[in-house]
Amino acid sequence: MRHANVVILTDETDFARLLTACWQAERQAPVLTVLTSDLWQEQEAPARDLVVVGPVRDGRLSNLLRSLDPSTAVILCAPADSKEFGQLRCKYPRLVHVPLREDWAQTLLLVAGESLRRVQAMRLARQAERAAAKNENHATLGRYMLEMKHSVNNALTSVLGNAELLLLEPGQLSAQSLAQIKTIHSMALRINEVMQRFSSLASEMQEAENPSQAETEETSSPISPRR
Repeated sequence: MRHANVVILTDETDFARLLTACWQAERQAPVLTVLTSDLWQEQEAPARDLVVVGPVRDGRLSNLLRSLDPSTAVILCAPADSKEFGQLRCKYPRLVHVPLREDWAQTLLLVAGESLRRVQAMRLARQAERAAAKNENHATLGRYMLEMKHSVNNALTSVLGNAELLLLEPGQLSAQSLAQIKTIHSMALRINEVMQRFSSLASEMQEAENPSQAETEETSSPISPRR
């Protein structure tokens, strides 16, 4: 939570001062930004993981909530008997409400902590999904290379064979042509080394995968009763 960004949106100075003091007294406090409804503009709003909406001027709460992204975590501090909140709950079912009573500050810190942990978990999940998609792309490329290995080896054999045949009769070639054929032969050998290394890695990965698969199957197989 130390690196989280929290925006406190309120027109009541005492609310912002008390909440900020309570948060800063915690061992791990997020980065806090206090804004009034006059200063709040969605296009210039700071980075945020959570928005805490406190008391604001009459008639502004609906517009403020409407300006927030639907995916933003929002905690609203309002009286429990607020008529406006009852209407807002229907429009924003994900809105978390902390009633303004004696222990509202401590309750809000607990709720905010859970909200920030949820935001962090969702962020990590999205990162894991992106990493998995990237790994899947790499795996697809690897499978394609493995499937094309035989064709590439055949092409390399042809290139190397023809280059070696030409090099057996150097007298029939100009110095420039001879140098070019030697370059083709050398590069073909290098590509062949790369393909051999690729084949070796594929075999090593297969050997490493087989014991793991065998252990998984052994663990999942039912244990036969002793007689």
